[in-house]
Amino acid sequence: MAKDIGIDLGTANVLINVQNKGIVLNEPSVVAIDTKSGRVLAVGSEAYKMVGRTPGSIRAIRPMKNGVIADFDITEQMLTYFIKKLNVSGFLSKPSILICCPTNITSIEQKAIIQAAEKAGGGKVYLAEEPKVAAIGAGLDIYQPRGSLVIDIGGGTSDVAVISLGDIVASRSLRVAGDQLNSDVINFVKQKHNLQIGERTAEKAKIEIGTVYPGNRSLEMEIRGRDVVTGLPKTITLTSAEVEEATHETMQAIVSATKEVLEQTPPELASDIIDTGVILTGGGALLDGVDLLMSENLDIPVMVSETPLDDVAKGTGYLLDHIEKQGR
Repeated sequence: MAKDIGIDLGTANVLINVQNKGIVLNEPSVVAIDTKSGRVLAVGSEAYKMVGRTPGSIRAIRPMKNGVIADFDITEQMLTYFIKKLNVSGFLSKPSILICCPTNITSIEQKAIIQAAEKAGGGKVYLAEEPKVAAIGAGLDIYQPRGSLVIDIGGGTSDVAVISLGDIVASRSLRVAGDQLNSDVINFVKQKHNLQIGERTAEKAKIEIGTVYPGNRSLEMEIRGRDVVTGLPKTITLTSAEVEEATHETMQAIVSATKEVLEQTPPELASDIIDTGVILTGGGALLDGVDLLMSENLDIPVMVSETPLDDVAKGTGYLLDHIEKQGR
């Protein structure tokens, strides 16, 4: 018998949850390709090591952009590689696959995700909305007649949703999240210090010294890159305050989207949210000071989930069991 699997097909990482086993795979959504032959050279962690360091004959591609498929063939090859690696197919049967997607994607984008999963070896393919699955993974009982507000800040998208009775009541999906914050840091360093840095350096600075709440951290870090003026390698010191300044606009966009969702929420559910607070999940929930920034702007308590990176994948496991029981 094939084992059913849940996939968190993220812009930054792919996580796979196998029935009765839990999360068995967590790898970056990167594929390295030989540009001459089109052959796949590496997938996941191996390919991620090559980002920004490849010669002309090799390209390290991120096939997912803003939570949706940007390169269909590469996404299919990436999924095929991961599913084969897990060895979940039965002798004659294919696994059912539950894949998560952002809330506001178009029907064409949904079809692309379903087709990629089918071609990668899936039998029945189900789609589920990411904030709903993340809420389940974070331990919320979303099937109660009670409002819950979830903010899922991923790599490519930030999803904000109010959930009650197992479904989404009001939601917004923004195509700004962790990747945009990295770009903000790159642009800031280029403008202020005349230094061109890579995506991985920006991400390292964001995680290790960065904060999104003014004055919450006062660390500094040496970062290296290429001087824009001379073209030579150069080292500068970046501070936490500079990272906050660089990322301020993007974080305000997420705060504004959350306020819009709260404005659309029925009053009874809004009163529940004041009691239960907001749950932050996704990789962006690990940013320093993000809970303080949100609670200050929204005037409601904000909690960070215990395992923000794994919540969506955990939630798929629960939903697969739910679907199976309904099927019986």
